[in-house]
Amino acid sequence: MAPVLSKLSQLATARNAIGTGIAAAAIVLWTARKKKRQRKNLEQEEIPIVINQNQGKRGRAAVDLVFFRNLLKILKILIPGWLTPESWYIFVVAVALSARTYCDLWMIQNGTSIESAIISRNMQLFIVHLVKFAYAMPVMSVINNLLKYGLDELKLRFRTRLSHHLYSQYLKAFTYYKLTNLDNRITNADQILTQDVEKFSNSIGELYSNLSKPLLDIVIYSTKLAGAIGIQGPGWMLVYLMFSGLILTRLRRPVGRLTMKEQKLEGEFRYVNSRLITNSEEIAFYQGNEKEQAIINSSLKRLLNHLRYFIFFRFSMGLVDNIIAKYLALVVGFFIVSRPFLDPSNTRHLHSSHSQRLEDYYQSGRMLVKMAQAIGRVVLAGREMTRLAGFSSRITEFMSVLSDLNQGIYKRTMVLSDLNGRKDGLVPELVPGSGEVVIADKLIRFEHVPLVTPNGDVLVQELNFEVKSGMNVLVCGPNGCGKSSLFRILGGLWPLFGGKLTKPDGNQLFYIPQRPYMTIGTLRDQVIYPHHKEDMVQRGYHDDDLLDILEKVQLSYILEREGGWDVVQDWMDVLSGGEKQRVAMARLFYHKPQFAILDECTSAVSVDVEGFMYEHCQKVGITLFTVSHRKSLWKHHEFYLYMDGRGSFDFKQITDETTEFGS
Repeated sequence: MAPVLSKLSQLATARNAIGTGIAAAAIVLWTARKKKRQRKNLEQEEIPIVINQNQGKRGRAAVDLVFFRNLLKILKILIPGWLTPESWYIFVVAVALSARTYCDLWMIQNGTSIESAIISRNMQLFIVHLVKFAYAMPVMSVINNLLKYGLDELKLRFRTRLSHHLYSQYLKAFTYYKLTNLDNRITNADQILTQDVEKFSNSIGELYSNLSKPLLDIVIYSTKLAGAIGIQGPGWMLVYLMFSGLILTRLRRPVGRLTMKEQKLEGEFRYVNSRLITNSEEIAFYQGNEKEQAIINSSLKRLLNHLRYFIFFRFSMGLVDNIIAKYLALVVGFFIVSRPFLDPSNTRHLHSSHSQRLEDYYQSGRMLVKMAQAIGRVVLAGREMTRLAGFSSRITEFMSVLSDLNQGIYKRTMVLSDLNGRKDGLVPELVPGSGEVVIADKLIRFEHVPLVTPNGDVLVQELNFEVKSGMNVLVCGPNGCGKSSLFRILGGLWPLFGGKLTKPDGNQLFYIPQRPYMTIGTLRDQVIYPHHKEDMVQRGYHDDDLLDILEKVQLSYILEREGGWDVVQDWMDVLSGGEKQRVAMARLFYHKPQFAILDECTSAVSVDVEGFMYEHCQKVGITLFTVSHRKSLWKHHEFYLYMDGRGSFDFKQITDETTEFGS
């Protein structure tokens, strides 16, 4: 009766296990379908958020030949040579990983000896092996912490190298401006430069550790096991490694695409929050907090829905990973290690005692378990590699765009609008950078230069005028006529679409906008920006000279009020609008360029102070290009450039008969 009950209980247990597995699979399938329906419904309810971006062919994120090519390109940046700190830390980590593997092997042998001594009731042998273990503990602790230190330092070194390289390209000339205003292939560059670089560096560091040690374990344990149970044992495990790796690599292909989308949605969420901060005053006046909350909630919902889907996908893949990479690997391992013991024809343990067979089984079994775990980690490393493919694709695309921009190659949707604003279609003849730029001192000349925005809107078909040093020009016209566009072309921010532009070197052109930029730093830094203190001293300037400049713009009181030249403040908040505009004029007097572009830069300054600053500009030989609606400034200029907003312009000398525009 007892055997029958035993069989019935075993059968019931098996049925319960099968039923549990079927129920779990059904729940997973039902949850997947439910999430798919929810994603479709939510996509219809979301508020669309559009960030200016080229919708051309995007880079793929998969572990393929393109991924390895991109990874090799980035690795050349991360490890520029053999005799570099990165190479040294790679060597340190490799040595620590090797030492840790041999420590694991020694632990298996010593642990088996301790258990054998316990089973055989040999106190002396037990104490000997236990003392050995006590002696080895400090060494193993040092190796483990050395591995952790080397790996953390390696990640930090990788991030440092990659960040410095990307920033050197991003902040080269006007590339940072062109990326945002002239090219629409990349959005949220700040996220790539911060989060993506950090995650990529951590991911590739972890991948190095998660691949190199398991591969070393496989080699060492295969060698040891080949001598213990034959070459067939580790051979079958390696065959299983290749088989399971192919299956899991195929199943993990969506991870790269999902990672790229996650980073894109993270950037979109940061973008809508930064818009709220940037435009907080305008939104407050409109009382638009509820609308902005709906927009932010929509972006957050889109991100969270994707993250939930990604979590569920990782959960589903985790089930498959655990079964294939862990449990099935152990099943294969048990089958292999049992062969010498269960095969009657095997003579290895024909004359061995029970304790000898037990010790041999424990040692071989544990090594095989370690090898199976190593094979599982190699298989699971493919998951990290697929995620790494998403980061490498974004960073490689970013590097490619930066390279194009530094070579003057822009990719943007080009449209032509006529002089009344009507769009007619694509304009193949408008080619950015097709104009000629000639560098010459004390001269600005436009010869048949079209005034065209980066997306192809033609504001003026041809500009033709010449300004020599000493010819102060007042630029006027209605809003949208092209005044700021003219200065962006003159400053080199926008490309020439034709004609010939003669101008001095960029250091001899100084632009002051209506809202001056205040840098992070001391009061001295605000006046000499973008110079450093060392540059100021090299030019022969001292703090007394800067004080003299502040007196000319009637700001000398600010030195005492703020506490000296070396005080650091949030100058955008501390200084009033008029003070910031006068600080910008102080910069102009410090740099003393040949030409200055003043774009409504004294709108918050009183007329008498404004007049004194303009007179000082002429006194020190700075030729002015001024945009202003104040009639009081006409007397400080000899010529005017008027653009009517319909494609025509007049460049004439100011005389007594000239009609003054403005108020």
